[in-house]
Amino acid sequence: MAEVSKKQLEEIARVCLEARKNAYAPYSHFAVGAALLCSDGTIFPGCNVENASFGATNCAERTAVFQAISNGKRDFLAIAIAGGTDGYEPKDYVFPCGVCRQVLREFCDRDFLVCMVKSIDDRKVFRLEELLPHGFGGDDFL
Repeated sequence: MAEVSKKQLEEIARVCLEARKNAYAPYSHFAVGAALLCSDGTIFPGCNVENASFGATNCAERTAVFQAISNGKRDFLAIAIAGGTDGYEPKDYVFPCGVCRQVLREFCDRDFLVCMVKSIDDRKVFRLEELLPHGFGGDDFL
């Protein structure tokens, strides 16, 4: 896996905080933003998009991944995630839900970086393997 620089982590933190402003969260009022870093340096933002039928809601992480995939990208290095009550700065680190962890595992290796963001300078970084130990992915078929 390629290295992710401090500058790149700062940039995806900035992008996810901006993407959070676009969240559509009229039911939970919990706005989440994400920013997916591709190996070529491209960054895809994502936000959560709720639906009155909660099962049709899409998380910010999956929005970013699906956007990247639909634009022909398949090689990812890291994702940043920020969330909290709509209209307020994040107070806590927000971790991806189980479905998002599985989607990340589908497209990313075990060393992929997941960065939880409170602010550009206040972040925690984990490898995907730490968040989804013994996860099942496409490489398990090989």
